[in-house]
Amino acid sequence: MPIELLNPPGLPQPEHYRQVAVASGSRTVYVAGQVARTADGEPVGSDDLAAQVEQAYVNVDIALCGVGGSFDDVAKLTLYVVEWDQSKVAALGEGISRASARLGRDLIRPITLLGVAALGEPDLLVEVEAVAVMP
Repeated sequence: MPIELLNPPGLPQPEHYRQVAVASGSRTVYVAGQVARTADGEPVGSDDLAAQVEQAYVNVDIALCGVGGSFDDVAKLTLYVVEWDQSKVAALGEGISRASARLGRDLIRPITLLGVAALGEPDLLVEVEAVAVMP
């Protein structure tokens, strides 16, 4: 695998993300922000952050499978969450856990989480961008 995930000594040891990803692959893939939509464009999880996180993570995996990779190749994620506050931590974790179970993969990666006022459509609660490195 071209990605090594680490929590180096001297930094906090978070449970829900990794501090560092070391990429040794040769092909970098940038995945546009994925949202809670099916392949047909149907909304998933209206007013349900966990359901939307799950679908967005699954969509990242689908995008990477389309170019010969998978979520295993993700080096870095950026999450945009509408009106983020600490009350949403549990739903975020639940959505990631459900996506992990659905895909049969560990989805914990280095992550940047940004609270935003709104996304491209009014029903969207989260958008997930990914950078992957493949052999």
